[in-house]
Amino acid sequence: MPTRSPFGTILRSVNRKGTFLKRLLLASIALFPGLAHAAEDRNASFQALLAQQWEWQLRESPELATTIGDDRYNDRWSDMSLAHVAVQDRALKDFQTRFTAFGTAGLSEQNRLSRQMMLQQLAIDREAIRLKIYEMPIDQINGVPLQLAGFVSSIPFDSVRHYQDYIARLHAIPAVLQAVVDSARAGMADHLMPPRFLLEKAIPQLRGIASPAGTDNVFGQPALHFPATIPADQQAALRAQIIAAVDREVRPAFEKTADFVEKDYAPHGRAQDGIWALPDGTARYRFAIRQQTTSTMTPAAIHALGLAEVARIEKQMTDVAHRLGFADLAALRASVQTDHKLFATSREEILDRYRTYIAGMRPELPRLFGTLPKADVKVQAVETYREAEAPDAEYHQGTPDGSRPGIVFVNTGDFAHRDLYTIEDTAYHEGIPGHHLQIALAQTLPLPPFRQQGSYNSYVEGWALYAERLAKDYGFYKDAYNEYGWLNGELLRADRLVLDTGVHYLHWTRPQMIAFFRAHPSESEPGMQAETDRYIAWPGQALGYKLGQLEILDLRARAQKALGPKFDIRAFHDEILGGGALPLDMLDQRVTQWIAAQRAALKPS
Repeated sequence: MPTRSPFGTILRSVNRKGTFLKRLLLASIALFPGLAHAAEDRNASFQALLAQQWEWQLRESPELATTIGDDRYNDRWSDMSLAHVAVQDRALKDFQTRFTAFGTAGLSEQNRLSRQMMLQQLAIDREAIRLKIYEMPIDQINGVPLQLAGFVSSIPFDSVRHYQDYIARLHAIPAVLQAVVDSARAGMADHLMPPRFLLEKAIPQLRGIASPAGTDNVFGQPALHFPATIPADQQAALRAQIIAAVDREVRPAFEKTADFVEKDYAPHGRAQDGIWALPDGTARYRFAIRQQTTSTMTPAAIHALGLAEVARIEKQMTDVAHRLGFADLAALRASVQTDHKLFATSREEILDRYRTYIAGMRPELPRLFGTLPKADVKVQAVETYREAEAPDAEYHQGTPDGSRPGIVFVNTGDFAHRDLYTIEDTAYHEGIPGHHLQIALAQTLPLPPFRQQGSYNSYVEGWALYAERLAKDYGFYKDAYNEYGWLNGELLRADRLVLDTGVHYLHWTRPQMIAFFRAHPSESEPGMQAETDRYIAWPGQALGYKLGQLEILDLRARAQKALGPKFDIRAFHDEILGGGALPLDMLDQRVTQWIAAQRAALKPS
């Protein structure tokens, strides 16, 4: 949304009260033009402060810069050393002081919102440092070593300079992994340890990254193909440098890290599953909920909500079971486990299904959205080294200029045991109208960059889950098994509310989590095992999906009730998406104001 003059806001409000006040205000502005200039200067100064903070953030996170197409820092990684933590905290504190001191007087509506968001984010970042979250950098789902390997697919390789930058990054990987080890050792000293059994799962992952040599290694694969614009002799030289760096530096560094985890780190992992067992465990979980969901709900309230959602969704699933001719939900669940027609026959069949559903959604988007992104999205298979632990699918954003499209990575490993009936809803979640539509659109909005690239988990994942429901509301899932698959996905997100709070708040053990999962299954047995490990390793993250979706659905219901037949789903979606990713309370505030403005416009003058 474009920045609005505060005087424009005043004029719109007084226009409804009478022409006299309007004329009086216009006369005041005419007599004191300096007021308008002062407001413009103040907003410009605030924008300059936002720009300073954004430049700092890009320097601090070169990976973010690369992801959004800014290649100034493509030759480096984030500084993960323990010494740099204090440097970061001082910078965060300085920005916190400056944004607080700026105040809100004279700022436009959007700048006031940006200030509020910035102060909230700075406070969360500083709290994460205070809690020493950085001292637990290794796990089987989101650990730093896995992120390094997974990041290769986001790096551009369009020029000699890009390859040279990449080679510099390869040379720097040993230092990054040493910083990871140093942080993990500090965590041991502070009794901040992940569960031992999860650390043991990370060992084969690390060795799996280290094992392949040369271009068979994930870090060596960029040497397999070069742009035709790079001369053959330069290609040969770059290939040799990449292979040398991979085999002599990167692979040994990953092996060394694997040795550390196996011999020194995992044996000291905590025995308890929940984060409650760590120092200040209760506060840590409350922080995780706030960081991951922007919600102020208590763990007890979230747990109760999860139980209610599980009951509601299983009733709908039972209705589908009856339509398919089964006596009850249990009979349908048993059948889909063994019905060979519901499982893939090849890797390519899985990819084709994703592409077909995304293509089928495209022509329907104009009736649901007034504004659509121009950036494309493509589907490709997850790298083989990640298949054992990767989810069924995940979205990697493209660049704002569209030079690199968004990518839906699909896990095609062990294809014969991957069902087909859950692909349709996942395609809408990860692709369109889910992650790709929301993120690609946000990158083009006339907002400060930190908001264009905002990644509030409850908003981003809540929107993607809402997109699955939106598809149902507008006639998709025509196959009853696919409808069951969609409801199965809904159930999974409801299960998460129960299981995440169960282990981290109610002190459930892993066997208790598995018992609940089996009583309300939304996954195959291997899937339930992997999902359970994910919730243990990543407290609070899995809560964002349902909490965000339910917030958006509540806002839609409120808008429909308030506007009646004048409700426009396209306008509603444009309002939800038009401010970029937002904390849930600020999203509520934004849409509530929009509803009020829409109602006011409907009243006769």
